[in-house]
Amino acid sequence: MSQNDTQARQVGVRRTVWRSVAALIGMFAFAFALVPLYDAFCRVTGINGKVDTTAQALIHDEVDQSRMVTVQFITRNGSGLPWRMDVETRQVRLHPGQTSEVNFSFSNQSGAESWGRAVPSVSPSTATRHVRKASCFCFEEQLLQAGERVELPLVFQLARDLPPEVNTITLVYTLYPVEGRKVPLQAGVKSDEGGEA
Repeated sequence: MSQNDTQARQVGVRRTVWRSVAALIGMFAFAFALVPLYDAFCRVTGINGKVDTTAQALIHDEVDQSRMVTVQFITRNGSGLPWRMDVETRQVRLHPGQTSEVNFSFSNQSGAESWGRAVPSVSPSTATRHVRKASCFCFEEQLLQAGERVELPLVFQLARDLPPEVNTITLVYTLYPVEGRKVPLQAGVKSDEGGEA
């Protein structure tokens, strides 16, 4: 084999190696970006029960008196958070276009303060875009002191354009711990160094 053939072969091998490395980097970057892209896609389309976690304005349209929809509420505790979450009403029946308010209670059953967040999902996923939340504890993280119990409202509305085949909607709230949150010292409270904050 001539020297020219050997050099051409080495150039070809190097080119193949660099293309393989570039392909691996591209696949890694795509896999890394896939989860946030999927979450954003689900939030926009309502697929997989993903819901928007910001307040929405209630629309004061005429209520559709011709049909009733059952809205069920399920509460779950994720692992690692010593809280209990309950809902005062397990289900309500309302007309599309109607607004409803349901109270949820949260109690910290431990001897220490902790942060938690209720993460919502909606079933069936086709109803996700038709449930408008004007006020919800799920919009932000919550802090409960040791043994503290609070009641927080969920104010929501079913849109009038809710698909006619949807007769029951299930709202599921799952509690998760929020790691790394520190409670800021309030004015007048002594810090560990003995000075006032």
